[in-house]
Amino acid sequence: MDNSNELATEKVGSLLWKFSIPAIIGMLVNALYSVVDRIFIGRGVPDPLALSGVAITFPITNVIMAFGMLVGIGGAAVVSIKLGQNKKEDAEKILGNAFVLVVIMSIVVSIIGLIFLEPILVLLGASTDTMPYAKQFGFIILLGVILQNLGFGMNPFIRSEGNALMAMVTMLIGAILNFILNPIFIFGLHMGVVGSALATIISQAVCSIWVLLYFLRGKSVLKLRRKNMKLQMKIVKEILEIGMSPFAMQMAAGLITVTFNKSLKKYGGDLAIGAFSLINSINMLIMMPIFGLNQGAQPIIGYNYGAKSYKRVKLALKYAAIIATLMSVVGFVIVQLFSVQIISIFNNTDKELIDLGSRGIRIFLIMLPLIGSQVVFTNYFQAVGKAKISIFLSLLRQIIVLFPLILLMPHFFKLDGIWMAGPASDFIAFIITIIIIVADIKSMNKHELSLERINENVI
Repeated sequence: MDNSNELATEKVGSLLWKFSIPAIIGMLVNALYSVVDRIFIGRGVPDPLALSGVAITFPITNVIMAFGMLVGIGGAAVVSIKLGQNKKEDAEKILGNAFVLVVIMSIVVSIIGLIFLEPILVLLGASTDTMPYAKQFGFIILLGVILQNLGFGMNPFIRSEGNALMAMVTMLIGAILNFILNPIFIFGLHMGVVGSALATIISQAVCSIWVLLYFLRGKSVLKLRRKNMKLQMKIVKEILEIGMSPFAMQMAAGLITVTFNKSLKKYGGDLAIGAFSLINSINMLIMMPIFGLNQGAQPIIGYNYGAKSYKRVKLALKYAAIIATLMSVVGFVIVQLFSVQIISIFNNTDKELIDLGSRGIRIFLIMLPLIGSQVVFTNYFQAVGKAKISIFLSLLRQIIVLFPLILLMPHFFKLDGIWMAGPASDFIAFIITIIIIVADIKSMNKHELSLERINENVI
C-alpha cells in the first residue's frame, strides 16, 4: 500500500503524531548508543580518564554521522517532495543514487581516518593519559564506518515514503543489541573501551542489513534497483544541496567539540573534557526527541509543500514548534532539579567529576526552552528545499555565534565561561531565527492567497 497518499489527506495533527512518535522513539534509541556506552565505560573501566579518552573521539563520530545525514536526510527530503508531485520513478532514482553515495563516502572517510588516526587525535586534544583510550575506541569506530552509515543514511528513506513504524523498529533493533553487548564485552569479557566500540559497530551493522533487506525484499513503496545506482550529477547535486544543512550542523558540532575540548583542557584539565562528554550525552538525549519530531514533520511538510498545500504546511510547522518547546521545557526542569543525580548515573565514585558535570550542565543548558522551536524552524527550511537558509540557521547556533564565544568568554569567567558560551549562542540564534521564519511565513501567505485567487477565477 502507498502510505504517501495519507500525507495529503489525513488530519495534520494526527498525522504528525503518527509519524513523530516512532521517529522520536527511534531517535531516543539512537541517543542511547552514546549514553549506554558512557554509562558502561564510566562504571566498568576503573580509570575516570577513559571517559575523557572516548570523548576525544566525538568529532570523529560527528564526521561519520555528518556524511550519513548529508545523503540520508538530504535524499529523503527530495524523495518526499517527489512523492508529493507523484513522481515515484524519480524518487527511486534518488534512492539508488543515495545508496551509492553512502558507500563511496563511508569508504573514503574510513580509509583517511585509519591512516591518520593518531595525528587526528593529537589535533583533537588527546593527552598522553587519554591517547590510549581514544586510539582504541577510534580505531574500531573507523573500521566500521560503512556498517554505521548504510543503516543511518538509508533509514530516513523508510520514513520519507510513509513507513515511520519500520524506521523506528530499525533503530530499536540496534539499540537493544547495543545494550545487551556492552555489558557482555566490558564486564564479562573485560574488553574496556574496545568492547564498547565493538558493541556499537556490531549493533549498527545489524541495522544496516535490516534496512537493505527492507528496500530489496521488503514491502517498501520504493525499491533499491541496480539500474538506479548509476550516479547522475543532477540528482547528486539535489541531494547534497538539501543535505548540506544537517551535514554542516554535524561538521560544525565536531569543530565546536574540538574547540570545547581544547578550552576545557586549558581551564579544567582532562577530567573537564570527560564531564563535558557526559553533558553532551544528556543534551543529545533531550534533543533527540525534537530531532525525531522533525523527522516526523519533514515528510508532511515536504510532501504538502510540493503539492502547494500551504495551509497543511503551516499547521504542521505550528504543531511541531509547540511540541518541541514543551519537550525543551521538560528537559530544562529535569536538568536544573536533578543535575547531580544525572551525572552520578555515569560515575558515582569520582566527586570531582560529579561536581564539574553537575555545575556545567546547569549552566550549559539554561536556554534549553528556546532551542526546540529554533531547531524545528531550521528543519522547516530543509524540508521545503530552501537549503541556503537552512544551512545558515544550522551554522548560526553551532558555529557562527558559538565559536567566538568559546574563545572569548573563558578569558573573563574561566571554566564557567566555557559553559556560558552555549546558552549565550542559543539566545542570539533564537532571536535571528524568529525574524527569518516570520518573514518566510508572510511570503507563504502571499503565495497561498495568489493560488486561491487563481482557483476562484478558474471556477
